[in-house]
Amino acid sequence: MFADPDEFTLAQVRKVVAQGLKVDGKVIPVEIIYKDSQSNSNRAAEVASELILNDGVDILVAASTPATTNPVADQAELNGVPCVTNDTPWQPHFFGRGGTPKKGFEWTYHFFWGLEDIIGSFTSLWSQLDTSKTVGALWPNDPDGNAWGDKSIGFPPVLDKKGFKLVDIGRYQTPADDFSSYIIDFKAKGVDIVTGVVPPPDFANFWSQAGQQGFKPKIVTCAKASEFPAAVQSFGDRADGLSVEVWWSPAHPFASGMTGQSSAELAKAYTEHTGKPWTMPLAFKHSLFEVALDALRRSGGPGNPAALRDAVRDTDYASVVGPVNFRKGPVPNVSKTPLVSGQWQRRGRDLELVVVENSQAPMVPVQARLKPIA
Repeated sequence: MFADPDEFTLAQVRKVVAQGLKVDGKVIPVEIIYKDSQSNSNRAAEVASELILNDGVDILVAASTPATTNPVADQAELNGVPCVTNDTPWQPHFFGRGGTPKKGFEWTYHFFWGLEDIIGSFTSLWSQLDTSKTVGALWPNDPDGNAWGDKSIGFPPVLDKKGFKLVDIGRYQTPADDFSSYIIDFKAKGVDIVTGVVPPPDFANFWSQAGQQGFKPKIVTCAKASEFPAAVQSFGDRADGLSVEVWWSPAHPFASGMTGQSSAELAKAYTEHTGKPWTMPLAFKHSLFEVALDALRRSGGPGNPAALRDAVRDTDYASVVGPVNFRKGPVPNVSKTPLVSGQWQRRGRDLELVVVENSQAPMVPVQARLKPIA
C-alpha cells in the first residue's frame, strides 16, 4: 500500500528531468534507479548499499516506516552519501538510529511529523465527543509501537496530563489473529476510545472480533489501520466512522514546486491515471524528489558529495506537503510537516476521508465534525 504511488511518481519525475536538470547554466542528465525494500529492514540496507557501492548514486531518497527509512539512512551515513527520507515519525527515525539533539547526523535528513503532533491532534479530536476519557492501546512490538507507547516520549505522559486514563496491557506480536485478551480488558475497564499504530490485517482481526464480542467504543483512531482506501474498503460498513491521522490530502493548501500542481490537482491526476483513490504517501513520495532535485540544482552539479550534502542541509523549500527547512528542527537534520486528523464518513455510496481536526495545523481547513461510531 505504501508503494502504490511509486510508479506514478517515478513517471512524473522522469518526465520533469527527461531533458536534464539545469545547474549553474549547464544541463546535466539525471538517472533515477528504483529498488524495493519489501518493507524489510535487512533488504532495505542491502539495496541501499548496492545503490551506493555498485550504482554510485549521488543522493538517496527513501520513505515509509522505520523498517525502510532507518537502514537506508544508516547506510548513507556510513558511506558519506547525502540522503533524504520521510514518512516515518521523526522520533522513531532520529532516536531509533541513535541520534542525539546535540550532534545529529552529517549526511542524512528527514521530514515528517512527530509524536507530539499526533498526540496533540488525537487528544483534541477525542475531546470533541463526550466519552469516559478511557483509552485502550493497541501498540505492536515494533519500532513504531514501542515509540508510541514509550513512557517518556510517547502517548502515556501526555494522556495522563490531559485527564485521559490509559488501558495498556502491553505490546502484541505482529502479525496477530487473536485480540480477545485486549477486548475483554477494554470492556471491563470502560474503554470508549481505542488507539494504536496497527497494520491493516491486524486491525481487521481486532475490529471483527470487537464486533463479535459486543465491544462498541465511540471512537477508534488507529494509525496505519485506516490510512489507505483499499484497507478501509475491506472493512465494509464497519469502516464508517473510523478516524486516523492525515498527513496530506487534496484539501491541504500546498503546491508542488516540481510540477506546479496543487494538492487537489496532484490527487486528481493520480486518480485519472491509475483509477485509484488518492493516498497520503502519494504527496510524500512526490516531495522527496522535489527536495532532492532542488538540492541538486543548488549544489553546483554531481561529483561533490559534500556540496550536495550542504545543499540538502540548507534546504528552504515550499513542497506539496508543506515547507521543508532542516535548519528549524526540532532536532538537527529534521524538518516537521503539518498533521491533522480525519474521519471516514459516508458521502452517498462512498466513504470519504474528511478532515475533522486541525489544532496542530490550522492552515489545513476542517471539512466536517467528528461523529461517534454508530
